[in-house]
Amino acid sequence: MAKILIADDEKDIRDLISFTLKFAGYEVVAFGDGQEALDAVPREMPDLILLDVRMPRMTGYEACQKIKQDERIQHIPVVFLSAKGQEAEIQTGLNMGATEYLLKPFAPDELISSVRELLREV
Repeated sequence: MAKILIADDEKDIRDLISFTLKFAGYEVVAFGDGQEALDAVPREMPDLILLDVRMPRMTGYEACQKIKQDERIQHIPVVFLSAKGQEAEIQTGLNMGATEYLLKPFAPDELISSVRELLREV
């Protein structure tokens, strides 16, 4: 079973994503900000990381950049989840090392489909 780490400062969204992914059979660990997520990645060693872009203490961009600089965890794919869909925002996320940039709001089945594709599970 793949483990997915989520970081989103909005509890309702974090809970919805967690529920959706658990229902699809994934193990989920969730955090409320980028710093908590960054601290947890080496300990949890998830198969995939989903980060909100705008969070307190540390943005998703900053967390992704630090993850990609750490040899122990840089191989883990990072996906940004954001309501900010401007091309510049998306490009910034991809430039930071993200594998994918998903726009909120998304349907639960879209999220599951994207996660399965990213984890190469069908």
